[in-house]
Amino acid sequence: MTTQTDVALPTAESQPAAPGLVQRLWGWLRNPWGKPRFLPLFAVTYLVWSLAPVALAVLFSFNAGRSRSVWQGFSLRWYWHDPDRSVLHDPVMRTALLQSLKLASLTMLIAVPLGVAFALGSHRWKSRTSTTSNFLMLFSFVTPELIMGVSLFLVFVKLLVFVHLGTTAQLLGLITFEMAYPVIIVRARLLSIGKEYEEAAMDLGATPTKAIRMVLLPLLFPAIFASFMLVFADSIDDFIIVRYLSAGVDTETIPIRIYSSARASATPALNALASIMLLSTLVAITVGYVVYRMLTKGERAKSTSAVSDFAVQI
Repeated sequence: MTTQTDVALPTAESQPAAPGLVQRLWGWLRNPWGKPRFLPLFAVTYLVWSLAPVALAVLFSFNAGRSRSVWQGFSLRWYWHDPDRSVLHDPVMRTALLQSLKLASLTMLIAVPLGVAFALGSHRWKSRTSTTSNFLMLFSFVTPELIMGVSLFLVFVKLLVFVHLGTTAQLLGLITFEMAYPVIIVRARLLSIGKEYEEAAMDLGATPTKAIRMVLLPLLFPAIFASFMLVFADSIDDFIIVRYLSAGVDTETIPIRIYSSARASATPALNALASIMLLSTLVAITVGYVVYRMLTKGERAKSTSAVSDFAVQI
């Protein structure tokens, strides 16, 4: 007669203990397929760290008192209410604001058409010297701005003595430096468009000039508009070139005025002036981005549809 052996049932003491908090946390961290958790936190921390000083400077431009560190109430005093020290009524600050807007507008209106023409010419230019010309065009883009400012100052003082320091020299210097932006943007757009549309227009009887005017330029309009906004935003806060080519208080811009007055007993009007410059830059960049996205929406949709169709066929 066989005997049945007793099987020991597992008890609470013999069961393995549930993994503790440390083990679960370690498994959570070691999961290679998990959602990234520290990278978003790092990005948010960096944004807060970099934007907090700017936000504080903008906040104190609305301070009711003269302090730039102690909040004394909300007011628009330093923008236009104060009859003597506000941005609107202070002649020095008003001159700096108008000079910045004038230089940025003129630079935008001159540098972008020149950059577009250079981009079209260099894109069509197929020879051994085309690479050299492209490098020389981008030389001002990769050259440190300090070297560019000193070089332009020496050119206008020692060689082109008929160009006097001031608005004219500042405008020529900014155009020289900013022209590389539309060249890069428009050439990238030309590479994405290709030659098919222009060749199709000429096959239908259009002359090369008419094909450029009626087909190519409308296709380039998103890049051209973005170039206008980018050049304006970059020119309005330029400091080094404008500072070296300045000819006194009448040709000082907002960055020069902020630099000259930052360590003195400045009022929150200086914060208001900086806030106006910041707002102008943000508006220009935002408008350029939104308009570019709107104008190229159909192209992105077609590209996405083509990729989807290709994936379905595979």
